Amino acid sequence: MQFKAVAPNVFVWLDTCNVYVIKDGASAILIDIGDGLVLDALSQIGVTTVEWVLYTHHHREQCQGHPKLAGHAVASRGVKIAVPANERAFFENPLSFRALVPKLSDAFTVHGASYVRPPIQPIKVDLAFEKMDSFQWHGREIWCTETAGNSPGSMSYLLTQTATPGKKSGWLAFTGDLMLDGAVLHTWFDSEWDYGFCKGIYALATAAGYLEGFSPLTMLPSHGPPILNAAPQLTQYQKKLRRLEKVVRRGYEVFTFAGCDQDRVSQPTAVPHLWQISPHLYKVRGHEYWVNFHMLISDDGHAILIDCGLFDRKFLDLILDAAGKQLGIKAIDAVLVTHMHGDHFLDAEHVRKTRGAKIWTHQRVVDLIERPLDYDYDAMIPAYRERPTGDIQSLKVDRVIGDGEVIHWRGHDLACDWMPGQTEFACCVHGVIDGKRVAFTGDNIFGSVTDPNQSGHEAVVARNACTVEDGYGYAGKYLHGIAPDLILGGHSWAIADPKPLIDRCMTAAVELREAFVDLTNNRDYRLAYDPYWVRVHPYRVRVTRGGTAEAAIVVKNFLDVPTVYEIKLACPKGITVDPSVAVLRVEAGENRRLPLRVSAATNAAAGLAIIGIDVSQDGVRCGQLFDVIVHVAES
Repeated sequence: MQFKAVAPNVFVWLDTCNVYVIKDGASAILIDIGDGLVLDALSQIGVTTVEWVLYTHHHREQCQGHPKLAGHAVASRGVKIAVPANERAFFENPLSFRALVPKLSDAFTVHGASYVRPPIQPIKVDLAFEKMDSFQWHGREIWCTETAGNSPGSMSYLLTQTATPGKKSGWLAFTGDLMLDGAVLHTWFDSEWDYGFCKGIYALATAAGYLEGFSPLTMLPSHGPPILNAAPQLTQYQKKLRRLEKVVRRGYEVFTFAGCDQDRVSQPTAVPHLWQISPHLYKVRGHEYWVNFHMLISDDGHAILIDCGLFDRKFLDLILDAAGKQLGIKAIDAVLVTHMHGDHFLDAEHVRKTRGAKIWTHQRVVDLIERPLDYDYDAMIPAYRERPTGDIQSLKVDRVIGDGEVIHWRGHDLACDWMPGQTEFACCVHGVIDGKRVAFTGDNIFGSVTDPNQSGHEAVVARNACTVEDGYGYAGKYLHGIAPDLILGGHSWAIADPKPLIDRCMTAAVELREAFVDLTNNRDYRLAYDPYWVRVHPYRVRVTRGGTAEAAIVVKNFLDVPTVYEIKLACPKGITVDPSVAVLRVEAGENRRLPLRVSAATNAAAGLAIIGIDVSQDGVRCGQLFDVIVHVAES
């Protein structure tokens, strides 16, 4: 590799990110460090001393080589480290942003799934730049300006470039991963900060609009080539982000008029707050009340609940007791769970313990609710433990329903099909009930049938483990195929004659995919969208000092050609993985799994540790995009 000059006394070195060198004689500042390979090469441009490393943001591919500074000749005079103030904690206390048992309220998470990617070891910080600081170095003034969006507090560093023969004067802007050449994202999953409310999109657009005001002579991103005359691309980028926001934002009137559309079907019964949808179907309904509960009653007085969660259990018991007296319900046979999210079965174990109900779910959902901490997905059941009823960490399933299996239950025939949408780990239960085809759809589709502005999709969230075409795209086509007369969705939704809404949902999925494709330059947009295309299972590995644990690395190939992945596992002191390096050829559209053995030394530090997963794809180095956490127990 060689340095390339991007401006007088400014060079770039290609690594897991672009490492920029600002040089004055034999001294230099580095903008990010990548994997640290630059340190051994600095002599090529006459640099013998690195005085500062300025990090644009905390992502591991920016800083994974930081430990190589220790003892290196170019750092012998004591290199200093500067970072954005709003990201200082990510550098200095990385383990604070990984949890053995997550909570919905954990900072910088989407319902418990972290969207920050801190280094595997702490990095001591000498200086933290506030959002509008300036920094003096060897007679140069660097403006430090927050350009959050790809990470929560990322910063751009702006340096005035004076005119020279054949060169204009203007701003050099070291912009991290705000935008890449072509007005595209580096990754989407780093900007997904909430559950379908677009906070990350707004931050990206705001930063791009602010930076556009500088009309940078050259924009120097962390990945890809320099961007000359960047202002027009920044304008285009904001337009693309506005387009994306329109289709990512929830496709119904959540928190505003959703209560008007939630149910125009059911009628009150003799049981307070238990409403009848049809002769055999019931739900709980209240003002701004969004529990998960539908009930199918047989002619002989037995019942099945489809989902059960978010109740005050005293209230749930009152309703079920009253239903027994007023409706003649003799037994609740089962709670059928539609998908992996904990709020849909928070109260299922209570119903099992108090009323003898069995727990049923689709085969694709079982592992997610029985072993939720093995996954790094959002809204898993342990994350609800702050709720008064969040007292279960997992749920044992009594009946595993095969894909396409028909449940024959007391005169009712219900098909149970895998139906990804909001998440991969979900099902649709449907059958003819009271003369209408009824579909229980979980959280896949909500909204008004008659409002053309509503697409019906629930939150678009990559950490639900579903891509667009394999999620909402699949769900829309599936529902179109079974053509339900009535949809009973999660959170008390009852939607009659839903065909127009289903059609709009299908159209929105196409538009959503097109918007993401337009914002990425990857060989497949899903490489920027999916935070799990390389992962270790289980995500939380538990091992004792001196012991070992089994795990596996799982690699997805979204491409339509075979792809070679080189995986390197970067471990903290005291932890090893065998193999630590693996080269895997994965066929087009396939997944591949490789067993791992994780070991902890007898003197390994007890508690949590992060292992970085360094990825190269067909020889292109991506860096430590992914991680796995290890908990070391003393015995």
